[in-house]
This record gives sequence, structure tokens and C-alpha cells, in this order.
Amino acid sequence: MAKTVGLIGLGAMGAGMAGSLRRAGYVLRVHDVRADVAQAFVRDGGTAYASPADLAQGCHVVISVVVNAAQTEQVLFGPQGCAQAMKAGSVFVMCSTVDPNWSMAMEQRLGELGLLYIDAPISGGAARAASGQMTMMTAARPEAYVLADEFLNAMAAKVYRLGDQAGAGSKVKIINQLLAGVHIAAAAEAMALGLREGVDPAALYEVITHSAGNSWMFENRMAHVLAGDYTPLSAVDIFVKDLGLVLDMARTSKFPLPLSSTAHQMFMQASTAGHAREDDSAVIKIFPGITLPPAKAGS
Repeated sequence: MAKTVGLIGLGAMGAGMAGSLRRAGYVLRVHDVRADVAQAFVRDGGTAYASPADLAQGCHVVISVVVNAAQTEQVLFGPQGCAQAMKAGSVFVMCSTVDPNWSMAMEQRLGELGLLYIDAPISGGAARAASGQMTMMTAARPEAYVLADEFLNAMAAKVYRLGDQAGAGSKVKIINQLLAGVHIAAAAEAMALGLREGVDPAALYEVITHSAGNSWMFENRMAHVLAGDYTPLSAVDIFVKDLGLVLDMARTSKFPLPLSSTAHQMFMQASTAGHAREDDSAVIKIFPGITLPPAKAGS
């Protein structure tokens, strides 16, 4: 008999994750604050619910894929939040990038309601989420995994168990975001220098992606720049937030992060310049005196 699972948040990552659960044959319940997005998704299977509370009433596992801690609080404890609707012993899987201390506190808060919690931030991008090939960095009590493990494995190629209490997954995700943000900023700087010096950007991309200077972020994000397509898969403001979390975590132990600080300022500058909701590769637009490739037809 098919098992029921709920997923809240059908953004770039959440829609792919929900699609993986649907393909795996689970009875899928979804909710998104954009009712039209939820209804479009369930045309191919699943049921859309008007609120997190409505969704949670029929699920032992609820997966939240919203942007940040504040949105997660709303999902759980806002009007029609799911926390009070979930049955004792059910599992809430938190997939956002958040302050590890917040995640630890949330585990305790839900525990007082008789609910289990998995600290489970995600990585890999929208394409890997859609194909079930993303990475999950998880930490939870063993009994939470008993209920949720099959759903996690249906959504991700790698499900890392990093500890038996919340916080460890979020710490590893934040370190991942340090590297991701710095790599995007460095990739943008390199491409901008090439443009300034009159190097053909397509040739530069071809050479770098086959040389030692390549990174996954250069290869992925500079392709957006070459296409002149800044449709947000991960927006500039995501890295304003995430690199802010990186710096906050390091600040508590007075740990210096000079590259992270610089990258954070670059994303802040891009956001303030009006590119907040563009793809994070739009950080390249902060560099003066360059002419960016124009949008290609169909982009």
C-alpha cells in the first residue's frame, strides 16, 4: 500500500523533490503559498492542500522546502501551521539553510509537542533536485530516520547522516555555502576580467572548463552569463542571506573569514544595485567597464 508524504514549498528545489516522490509512487500531498503553482504541479499527480495544517493531517512525514527560518516558522506555527495538526511521533523534515542554533532550538521545540525533527538542508541545484540526484546533509534522532529514511532516499542520491541531533547538518550546509558563494564571486570576477581585456567570453569559458581553474560553479553559472539569462534558479539575495549565516556562525567563535566577507559584500552590492531577485550569476554586473553578452533568442 502506498505511503503518504507531504511537501511544502514548490520552488526551484521543492518542485523537483516533490516530482521525485511522485515518481517513486508515494501518495503525495503538496502545499505552496502560490495556489496556482500547487494546482499546476498536481495536474500530473498528487493533491494540493490550502494550508500546511490541512496537508499535515494525513501525513506521518512532512517535508518543508521554503526559503529561510522565518518561512519555516510560519509553516509550523503561523495561521493554519502544521505543528498542531501533526500527530505525535510524526516527523518534520526541515530543508532550508538556517542558523544551526535555530535548528537545534526547533528540534527541542517540536520535541515538546511530541514531534520528531530532521535537520536536512539540501544542495545540488534545481536540475539535480528534479532528477533525484541532489545531496541532503542530515542530522536527527534515530527514530526520525526510521520513519523518513525511504522518503529522503527517494529524493536524493546522497543522504549524509552527520549526527544524532539537529545542528550538524546545518553547519555542514553553511560551510558548503561558504564555498559556493566564494566560487560564484570568483567565477564572476574572472569572467569580468576576461571581458574587460577583450577576451572572447565563449572561448574563455571553453578553456577554463577544461583547465585546472575550473569549478562546478564557474561551469554552471558562467553558462548563464554567456546566455545573457539571469532567470533566478538561485537568486542573488539567497547568497546575501547564506553568506550572512556563514559570517554569523564564524563570528561567535571569532573565526576570520576574509574571502567570505568579500564575497558577501559583492552580493550585497549586486542586491542593492537592483539585482536582488536575478540569478546569483548577476553578481558579475557589479564590475564596471564591461559589456556583458546579450540575451540569446529564447532565453
